[in-house]
Amino acid sequence: MDSNYSAVSKESFVELQVKDDNFRDNEHLKPISGDDFEADDIDLDDLPLIFGENKSGSGEYGAVFNLTTTIIGAGIMALPATMKVLGLVVGVILIFLMGVLSDISVELLVRFSVQCKALSYGEVVEAALGRTAKILSEICIIVNNAGVLVVYLIIIGDVLSGSIRHTGVFDQWLGHGVWDHRKLVVLIILVIFLAPLCAMDKIDSLSLSSAASVALAVVFVVVAFAIAFIKLVEGKIEAPRMTPDFGSKQAILDLLVVIPIMSNAYVCHFNVQPIYNELEGRSPQKMNRVSRITSAICVLVYASTAVAGYLLFGKDTESDVLTNFDKDLGIRFSTALNYIVRVGYVFHLILVFPVIHFSLRQTVDALLFEGSAPLTESRKRCLALTAVLLALLYFGSTMIPNIWTAFKFTGATTAVSLGYTFPSLIALRLGKQGSGLSVREKILSWFMLILAIVVSIVGVGGNIYSMSTESD
Repeated sequence: MDSNYSAVSKESFVELQVKDDNFRDNEHLKPISGDDFEADDIDLDDLPLIFGENKSGSGEYGAVFNLTTTIIGAGIMALPATMKVLGLVVGVILIFLMGVLSDISVELLVRFSVQCKALSYGEVVEAALGRTAKILSEICIIVNNAGVLVVYLIIIGDVLSGSIRHTGVFDQWLGHGVWDHRKLVVLIILVIFLAPLCAMDKIDSLSLSSAASVALAVVFVVVAFAIAFIKLVEGKIEAPRMTPDFGSKQAILDLLVVIPIMSNAYVCHFNVQPIYNELEGRSPQKMNRVSRITSAICVLVYASTAVAGYLLFGKDTESDVLTNFDKDLGIRFSTALNYIVRVGYVFHLILVFPVIHFSLRQTVDALLFEGSAPLTESRKRCLALTAVLLALLYFGSTMIPNIWTAFKFTGATTAVSLGYTFPSLIALRLGKQGSGLSVREKILSWFMLILAIVVSIVGVGGNIYSMSTESD
């Protein structure tokens, strides 16, 4: 039979190059000579079902859900307490402005990540600012994400088992018992619910759980807003503060620390590259749409929750507003609504937890095992890292007193750095290449950088002074 193909000699080899964004431009498949090749070396279970270009990925809505889930987590629970300090008018304005600034910084980050072909937050920082800055940024991601996840566990424990001043859901349902032990309840939740979700090795695998978490957050917002509206119509809500209070030293100190908490609520930048990498048909324009839709959703959810929570509880608003939902709300079906809000948001946090944990694990791996195979190719290392990180997070949640303490420090340091300091420095440095920055973009970049520095200094100084005053 005639053939157009000729035999390849045994001593020859062919270099294969794969068109796949998971491979770097300078990495190729290693050639295998005929002498070294044996059929027994192939594990058929490791072969893909279809060879060729990988077209799978997350759709635009899946990316929106993952990015929205990254943002809407524990931060939403601290926002009503910021309204108590800032007042409704200033508080809502700051929620909007922080959302706009966050979107701008995300778009700048995506633009320059594509320009320098960076696959992670640390890589784009290294391209702009050098290796030392990359390591610093990775430490910031680890501290920020670990702090956020610890806060999630604190909230879950407070809501289910209660605290010194508040009754837990299990107490209300079942009375006193073993479920009063907060550490035990958090450990069970960690092992049964969180560990299986955190074992996922691709963020795209969490799209459905992210969609469910966003839906639960919306349920919380709708119920809280409806309760506040009913009580407002019935005249059962006291007049809220509209502007900040400068009448006492403590009020001024509280004012200095709420701005970092506000900025912490929008930090999602550590997950931008993983989400972009798995976006189907990705492009900067498509990711910008994802960012803008996400920002609009989060501004609406944050403003509604902050206003409704503060109107409901006024000067009694707790740093974790969920703990306020253990008392009579003064309307019909109060008990049922309390359970819906509290239990629903616990499940929301359970579904958000693995999304934040994903970038924490990736960053720890990049910092400790630089040059090793990706975690998707090393299942044992992935599971070992997951187990170690979950254990450390659990112990951290047993030592931090409350949500306010964690958010004051992470918001004033790592969150501000990840959300505003590094993106603005990246834009100002890499903007000198390629098409460059417009005048408007330069002004915004300098504004974000100066704002980040001022917020960090004022926030950290205010936190330290506040803690020293309380100790005296």
